[in-house]
Amino acid sequence: MLDPRLIKESFEAVEPVADKVAGYFYARLFIENPGVREMFPPYMDVQRDRLLGAIIRIVQGIDRPEFLTNFLEQLGRDHRKFGAKPAHYEAVGRALIAALKRYAGEVWTPEVEAAWVAAYSIAAEAMIEASRRAALDTPDWWLAEIVEHEPRDRDTAVLWVKPDQHYPYEAGQYVSVETPWWPRVWRSYSMANAPRKDDLIELHVHGVDAGWVSQAMVNKARVGDVIRLGHATGTMVADRTSTRDLVCIAGGTGLAPMKAIIEDMARWNWYRRVHLFFGARRPEGLYDLPAMEELSRQHSWLTLVPAVSHDDRYDGEQGLIVDVALNHGEWSDHDVFVAGSPNMVRGTIDRLLGKGLSVSRIKFDTFGDIRY
Repeated sequence: MLDPRLIKESFEAVEPVADKVAGYFYARLFIENPGVREMFPPYMDVQRDRLLGAIIRIVQGIDRPEFLTNFLEQLGRDHRKFGAKPAHYEAVGRALIAALKRYAGEVWTPEVEAAWVAAYSIAAEAMIEASRRAALDTPDWWLAEIVEHEPRDRDTAVLWVKPDQHYPYEAGQYVSVETPWWPRVWRSYSMANAPRKDDLIELHVHGVDAGWVSQAMVNKARVGDVIRLGHATGTMVADRTSTRDLVCIAGGTGLAPMKAIIEDMARWNWYRRVHLFFGARRPEGLYDLPAMEELSRQHSWLTLVPAVSHDDRYDGEQGLIVDVALNHGEWSDHDVFVAGSPNMVRGTIDRLLGKGLSVSRIKFDTFGDIRY
């Protein structure tokens, strides 16, 4: 039977060797199910991290049904892009239990195994059902043509893409993208605009070192190229029922979901104030500042504070963006949104928690295994 305590305690035992667990899991999965290998990218480093991130999210949410159900349903819909079928979930479950059992040591007991089997069964059923429902009115994935491609600096580009049919999402969510240059390699990017009637989607992409997809999107993609989109995912969405003001802390292309949230709020908000702190290492990293300044001029409830952390010549606020934000207020009575690189998000949340903010008031999506 499902026992959250046993799940969490046993996961603590395997977490220090999580990389080995993931490696064994995929080896076992591919050996027992050779046909499954072609569903995955040729290099598995990022995929291993995503597996661990998903397991961690499930373990964290095992005693929070509402959170867990939402996460699993999004995961199930998004896995349609891989061609996942019910039989695949059975194979994954067998490999996962085998991998956990191999590395849990003496902690692994029949009761622990039963708890994990029950937990995985619940998760798989939720994902399969969400996938089934989504198949009634949405495709497994969308084709999207690049209709605009605008380099903003050496490593950053803003793209507008046009899906081949209606693409549903909420402002603040992100989408997984596959390019024609790297088949089966999917990377996640936040939508940078609120949903539009014409379904155009704005993406902000920073080309990271050794980033196959991001480098291709910045340096190789051109107008007319076609990419694939998975289902929208993520929970960093503004709560329309809240009466609290918002603080948005964005580093680099972490601006994208903040811009989408602000655009969306412009359609329904008239009394909640929004403070947007937009940071970069150097001035050129403030790649979309003119657009945000225009939004600030249009909406009196929006306050924009840009800052740079590694250029003393910058004529404006300087320092890490979280420090700049904290210099402007203590924000404990606000809804706080954080987006940027995993290190930026982790560091920002740690600083906010250290100042007494409640983790329940902080929203973030990292596409990884950051946990609080």
